[in-house]
Amino acid sequence: MTKHIPILAATLAISSAAFARAENPPPSIDLSRFPAAEVKNVVVPVPSEVFAVLDKLGTPNWRGQLRKSLGKNTGNRAQVALLLGTVIAEGFIAVEAEDSERVKEIGREVLALAEAINVRKAVIARSKSITDLAEARRWREVRTEFDGALNDVRSAMQELGDDNLAQLVSLGGWTRGTEVLTAIVGDSFTSDGAELLHQPELLSYFSETLSRMKSTRLGKDELVVRMRKMLDSIKPLIGKEDGTRISASNVKRINQLTGDTVSAITSEPGVAR
Repeated sequence: MTKHIPILAATLAISSAAFARAENPPPSIDLSRFPAAEVKNVVVPVPSEVFAVLDKLGTPNWRGQLRKSLGKNTGNRAQVALLLGTVIAEGFIAVEAEDSERVKEIGREVLALAEAINVRKAVIARSKSITDLAEARRWREVRTEFDGALNDVRSAMQELGDDNLAQLVSLGGWTRGTEVLTAIVGDSFTSDGAELLHQPELLSYFSETLSRMKSTRLGKDELVVRMRKMLDSIKPLIGKEDGTRISASNVKRINQLTGDTVSAITSEPGVAR
């Protein structure tokens, strides 16, 4: 049975951050109403459609959330896949910040990272379109192209038999998105805003995905092991089904965990595979 759950894939968590500054943030989003892709019986809402709803809610300081550096490709396949996810996530932040130069830089970096994992052909057209649309400041269309880039990369990897790498792209994006979400929620804490982090099915999905990789070479990679430990650490912090609310201290801790992990993805040296 297909589940409609808040898998943030590469950037949906970032989108949700806009609720944190809304005067009366809604308690939930009906994700089942959004156009979506389906991956292994899990519905992944299309980020640009979520942005369309969130445009009218809140005024986060998106520019202040942009990272100074997009990170460095170490040649480690796991690191490159995770890094690609964080870079695509950064693209959505740059779009919200309406920073055309950063968006163009990200478009070029997406192409370079895609080439590093043999899926360059899947994103050549998207990369050029992102650059051209950012130059014209056609932000809604840029969002759509980032949606497409994410899906094209994932599909190309799966066609090459690299489904595990495709999952790491999604996980890298979710991690960066959650770092930004917790930063914005933490800046102006509300219980309703914090409830956007209540994603038990999401964490279970990613945890199960990484657990299935344990016996593989990729699953033994230092960064992948670190991602698994990060998810285990976050699980008890996101509230419980009995209605326990997520505290400000838990939001801060999740921000620290995801921020440290993003730093590892973008800067730690890797071993070439």
